[in-house]
Amino acid sequence: MANDSTDPNTDGFVQREDQSVYETAEPVLYTSQDGVATLTMNRPAFHNAQNSQMTYALDAAFRRATDDDSVKVIVLRGEGKHFSAGHDIGTPGRDINKPFERSSLWWDHTNKPGAEQLFAREQEVYLGMCRRWHDIPKPTIAMVQGGCIAGGLMLAWICDLIIASDDAFFQDPVVRMGIPGVEYFAHVHELNPRIAKEFLFLGERMTAERAYQMGMVNRVVPRTELQAQTDAIATRMAQQPRLGLALTKTVINRIEELQGLRSSMDMAFGYHQFAHAQSQVLGAGTLGGHDARSMVAANKKNDTP
Repeated sequence: MANDSTDPNTDGFVQREDQSVYETAEPVLYTSQDGVATLTMNRPAFHNAQNSQMTYALDAAFRRATDDDSVKVIVLRGEGKHFSAGHDIGTPGRDINKPFERSSLWWDHTNKPGAEQLFAREQEVYLGMCRRWHDIPKPTIAMVQGGCIAGGLMLAWICDLIIASDDAFFQDPVVRMGIPGVEYFAHVHELNPRIAKEFLFLGERMTAERAYQMGMVNRVVPRTELQAQTDAIATRMAQQPRLGLALTKTVINRIEELQGLRSSMDMAFGYHQFAHAQSQVLGAGTLGGHDARSMVAANKKNDTP
């Protein structure tokens, strides 16, 4: 557990010490060719668990692709066996207490007490960034293989298309922590409400094929063809006029908001923060007494792929 110290410049609030150790200086790789920018999450040793180093690198890469007029389409992928195991809750690179140059106007979380810490951090790093990425005026494609778990769902869901390998699976097991789903709460918009309840109540894996049947995934392809078929789709999209793509995406995104996407996220985020606070009051930390090891063990025991 990191040591705390009092910062005299923060009205006596606690300044939390960052003890993270990064395994790579490049948590996100960027390439661009023929109108398609590819962003690759590059923490394969930890199944692309998202620490703040990766999240801010993703934000910079999305901005780079948005600012480059030669880029028409953005592909998001993960290096290694899995797309993303979700938010980093247990690697040496977990940097929840590390200050970064913030991308929004939310205040810093590292010197805030109690529940305010996670409220400020998750407004910035999770909900805020995902909303911004969802509104990028260029089409985005998530190329998903292996696990797309919890925070990994947020990264896939902000994309306009999801192309999944036949061995991919989707899962949000955080109800086990006492939390009503991940911060970017799109479950009821990605799935039928009754299916969303099953998805969350049981916390089981949803296969790529079932996700396709539910309309959450656009296409399911053999693992060996995932890269080639994603590239082919991105290349075809990149042949469309930039403004036409942007306006089409804007119209559909605004309709989603009229259907309640933004309002439901705001409501769910409030309950999410209440769950964190309740867990702290009961002495179970912010994650209902769980950590990365216990969540992995529970998932292995209860999953029914």
